[in-house]
Amino acid sequence: MPLEELYLGSNRLTGSIPSLPTNITMLDISNNNFSGVIPSNIRASQLYMLFINSNRIAGSIPESVCKLQQLSYLDLANNFLEGQIPQCFDIKNVKYLQLSNNSLSGKFPAFLQHNKDMEFLDLAWNKFSGRMPTWIGDLGKLRVVKLSHNAFFDNIPNGVTSLGYLKFLDLSCNNFSGVIPWHLSNLTLMNTYDRHVEFGFMDIGRAGKGGVGLYQRTAEMSVVTKGQQLVYSSTFVYLVSIDLSSNSLTGEIPTDITSLAAVMNLNLSSNKLSGQIPNLIGAMKSLVSLDLSENKLSGEIPSSLSGLASLEALNLSYNNLSGRIPSGRQLDTLNSDNPSVMYMGNSGLCGPPLQQNCSGNDSFIIHGNLGSSEQEFDPLTFHFGLVLGLVLGLWTVFCALLFKKTWRIAYFRLFDKAYDQVYVFVVVKWAGFAKNTTGE
Repeated sequence: MPLEELYLGSNRLTGSIPSLPTNITMLDISNNNFSGVIPSNIRASQLYMLFINSNRIAGSIPESVCKLQQLSYLDLANNFLEGQIPQCFDIKNVKYLQLSNNSLSGKFPAFLQHNKDMEFLDLAWNKFSGRMPTWIGDLGKLRVVKLSHNAFFDNIPNGVTSLGYLKFLDLSCNNFSGVIPWHLSNLTLMNTYDRHVEFGFMDIGRAGKGGVGLYQRTAEMSVVTKGQQLVYSSTFVYLVSIDLSSNSLTGEIPTDITSLAAVMNLNLSSNKLSGQIPNLIGAMKSLVSLDLSENKLSGEIPSSLSGLASLEALNLSYNNLSGRIPSGRQLDTLNSDNPSVMYMGNSGLCGPPLQQNCSGNDSFIIHGNLGSSEQEFDPLTFHFGLVLGLVLGLWTVFCALLFKKTWRIAYFRLFDKAYDQVYVFVVVKWAGFAKNTTGE
């Protein structure tokens, strides 16, 4: 029986990649120590799955790959590949393309423009440059777009907001500028994400001959969230994320972003964003990690943040925020070792957990997202002020009478007149009372 499927992943195999049988359809030699280059004489015309990731493969992607017209899943990540993607690479059936962690260069792959079946695109940690094409929005089936740690520049095209199935967008650590696209509410899957939706690129499987046996492979993704870099495997399918950090984005945070109730990780840090944090940020009920640090954001921190019950990590440091820091059951538990680091670098902020106290109209305690408040009361201060006011008042009257003769005369005349009136009133009332008593 001819060899059609070969799975040798996660072993300690070394040497160069051997010549492939012409009738092979699936090859997985990932997570080994293969070295050398990708064979230039690949003639497996029926090959639809090729995983060579996480080896020590060097050189460029050979043009022989262009002949694999049935190829749907290609993973060459975590190698030492360099150079540009061959121009002949015009395979329209590719659903899963992972080339991250290499030294590949060139512009955004033009062949993708006609690939309407593309679902997973990972070009991160390479040397790609140029603009992100406006036609990106035509790839309507895209679920994952990861272009981080490259040299892409200019605006993020508005077409990104046309990707209704998008669940993971990572454009961090590039040179993108301009504003964040406004119509983010069009990202339907980030609005009403169904955790039971299955994605073919995340769980690739196929029964062997006669239905016996099952090959299963789950993609691994490195994600910066909760202030650290985490590796997701099987749980990545549940992660809904937007990461636009470490660029040169300007303007305000679009209010439309608050409609993305399924987003779990939102990272807009290290940009030049200005304006205020949207008041309705608390509507993003799925947020687990929120990082808006190192921008130019101003105004108060919305009290609705305290309503994010799933929030585990928050970073608002190094902005121009002001006012009292909102408190709440969830916010008060974040970063318990040193909670002040979430707000440091904002000279206008006050209240716990910072050492700077609030004063004046800021002397109110905000509880939760209800906006209720109560004024602080100090009995000792109240009584001290009352006594001080009484003493000052008496001394003012005494000094006025002492140095003003006319006031002193008028005062005593008024006092004598009042005394006479009280005396007459008492005598008359007493006489009347005595008469009534005698009459009885």
